[in-house]
Amino acid sequence: MAACASFAKLSSLSSPWISNNSFSSRTGSSSLLATRRVSLPIRATSYSDELVKTAKTIASPGRGILAIDESNATCGKRLASIGLDNTEVNRQAYRQLLLTTPGLGEYISGSILFEETLYQSTTDGKKFVDCLREQNIVPGIKVDKGLVPLPGSNNESWCQGLDGLASRSAEYYKQGARFAKWRTVVSIPCGPSALAVKEAAWGLARYAAISQDNGLVPIVEPEILLDGDHPIERTLEVAEKVWSEVFFYLAQNNVIFEGILLKPSMVTPGAEHKEKASPETIAKYTLTMLRRRVPPAVPGIMFLSGGQSEVEATLNLNAMNQSPNPWHVSFSYARALQNTVLKTWQGRPENVEAAQKSLLVRAKANSLAQLGRYSAEGESEEAKKGMFVKGYTY
Repeated sequence: MAACASFAKLSSLSSPWISNNSFSSRTGSSSLLATRRVSLPIRATSYSDELVKTAKTIASPGRGILAIDESNATCGKRLASIGLDNTEVNRQAYRQLLLTTPGLGEYISGSILFEETLYQSTTDGKKFVDCLREQNIVPGIKVDKGLVPLPGSNNESWCQGLDGLASRSAEYYKQGARFAKWRTVVSIPCGPSALAVKEAAWGLARYAAISQDNGLVPIVEPEILLDGDHPIERTLEVAEKVWSEVFFYLAQNNVIFEGILLKPSMVTPGAEHKEKASPETIAKYTLTMLRRRVPPAVPGIMFLSGGQSEVEATLNLNAMNQSPNPWHVSFSYARALQNTVLKTWQGRPENVEAAQKSLLVRAKANSLAQLGRYSAEGESEEAKKGMFVKGYTY
């Protein structure tokens, strides 16, 4: 619908081609029967086939995305929680633990990396991107430059990073990345204002077009924050508005829908709402929103966890896969895959194997949820603890 809406704006007044070449009269026919030919742009880049193939690989049955693209500052907070200093050596050790987990590729199809990690290697000298490739995991890269205040808005944010994005994306592709991520946010307690929604949608669309031009499948992520005490109906209303704008501008920028992935928030009540919603309710509202807004041409919906507990995120995903969907409905989790891992590791070399096993437990649980076969029976109490942080920054 968004594509149709954008092309409907074409007119003989706005296009010299249409005004000069759009009419063909049939000899002997009434002028009322004159036919009009309208040329619509069909975008194809040199990477088109590769983009579609990459997106399908990531959106493969029983697999999802491991997000470890936290900024150095955010990664430092994670390390501080187990008493480690925020040094490159410690960040590399933690990411090596994650990316070299044996058997990870059975459940994980892609991993989003921070720029530092994309260029790092293991202590044995093997590039992290090669560790991923060996397990048929597609390397990805976070390309945005973070959130800053949006002037003229209601204390809202916009995401920076379009300047120089084309050249950076080309370099990331050379280094082995094949998909990209750009996270912007929308706050319900702050409105959201029409300005903030439009800025988020336009920025995502420009990023997506630039990424595709440089061989990277763009993950489109307008995160609707959990902050607030609003009911689930309000989240649905805002989510529908946001995704309507996003697809309108994706179409205007001629983005190839078959070569993108989405990373939406689940439609839930605000974190401070008095009543929690069941997985079945969350699935109902979330799938309603997706069916109303997301074309079936999009190959994959890779949900973010957004501060839900590990078990909550998995239960909600499982509920969404109880019947067939037009898209691959899966996960792109950071905290909901890493929380138990980090606490098991504690920065100690002797705990690496146990920590990797805990990662496989979470990855397998979400793999089963993608297939609609997950059960929370036997889950630890730690995995049930919520991780919501008000005003969370990545």
